[in-house]
Amino acid sequence: MLNWIWAAFFLIAFAVAVWQAVVGGKPDAMQAVVASLFDSSKTAFEIAIGLTGVMSLWLGLMRIAERAGVTQLIAAAVGPLFRRLFPGIPAGHPASGAIVMNRSANMLGLDNAATPLGLKAMKELQSLNPEPDRATNDMVLFMVMNASSVTLVPISIMTFRAQLGARNPADVFVPILIATYISDLSGLLLVAAIQKLNLWSGVVLAWLGTLTLAVAGLVWHFSQLPQAEVARQSSVLANAVLIALVASFLLAGAWRRQPLYENFIEGAKEGFGVAIGIVPYLVAMLVAVGTLRASGALEAFLGGVKAGVGHLNLDTRWVDAMPTALIKPLSGGGARGMMVDTMKALGADSFAGRLSCIIQGSTETTFYVLAVYFGSVGVRRTRHALGCALAAEAIGVIAAIGVTYLFFG
Repeated sequence: MLNWIWAAFFLIAFAVAVWQAVVGGKPDAMQAVVASLFDSSKTAFEIAIGLTGVMSLWLGLMRIAERAGVTQLIAAAVGPLFRRLFPGIPAGHPASGAIVMNRSANMLGLDNAATPLGLKAMKELQSLNPEPDRATNDMVLFMVMNASSVTLVPISIMTFRAQLGARNPADVFVPILIATYISDLSGLLLVAAIQKLNLWSGVVLAWLGTLTLAVAGLVWHFSQLPQAEVARQSSVLANAVLIALVASFLLAGAWRRQPLYENFIEGAKEGFGVAIGIVPYLVAMLVAVGTLRASGALEAFLGGVKAGVGHLNLDTRWVDAMPTALIKPLSGGGARGMMVDTMKALGADSFAGRLSCIIQGSTETTFYVLAVYFGSVGVRRTRHALGCALAAEAIGVIAAIGVTYLFFG
């Protein structure tokens, strides 16, 4: 589907440019579209190259965390919860360990580790499946949790914000954490309601109750503050959490007698490769969106949505971030391009620029995740997995809009 959408961006832009030149009396419209092809591709490459240093830094730190056993510590902590959420998995079965490790890696943003662990978990779950072409309850819950996964450290988003000139790249950290938790919890509750999963266990209630109270407390605290104080305190909190995380990674590595410097270099080398690997995706999407902007088609579409929202007497600033929300279920790279384009066009510290980052951090590539994970084990009947995942995604977008107004007015 993304292939058709991507091609449609160009064709619509070209058609609108020709119409504006021939009918609209704007002969420079076609020239603007052609110029955007070159300008956007150059911008995409420059942004990706600028990411190299920061991406290498964070992936180096994450490699220290991985080798220091931080992922295993998280797995040990959440193991009792997951044993109750996946009652169909026998005690001691390898599926349990793979699910917990996949979730832990996702929380730390270790995508390269999370994907193989997730595929292993699906393979182990399939070994328990009496109907190999039909998803089990445990498979559905695992997929929905993956499609709305909490990420504690949104490294790439903060990196893009730094590259595009944000005054405080980490100011979206707390809003993302709140929005992604709401999305994740919604996915769990939806699946639990459909599958009649027992959430009244003391362990489950303790975990979900504590986390929900913590998030609710954050929302309540910041809702009581003046806007200027919200920005200041959220900035202090975000930076303090990030410093604490980095310090804990280093201390854990030292405690385990890990070669910190060598591990950092190993991860940093991977960061260089990740930054370079982003180039084709950024070029593809930024050029496509750039032509839409240059032709006036994107502004016309967003203007129409704003007019409809305005008739309801609602604020319309959130509309400019909706391209990111619409593309995210289909493609993470495409949504990343939309996010970057929004920040580039309107400013990294604009309302829409921040909102697009929060949407990017609190939603997931639902169709991709379901296709890859279910496809890897030959499951064709996915039951209610897609509906629950998309519903959680929609709730995540609404939550992102809400917390953006709370934190940034």
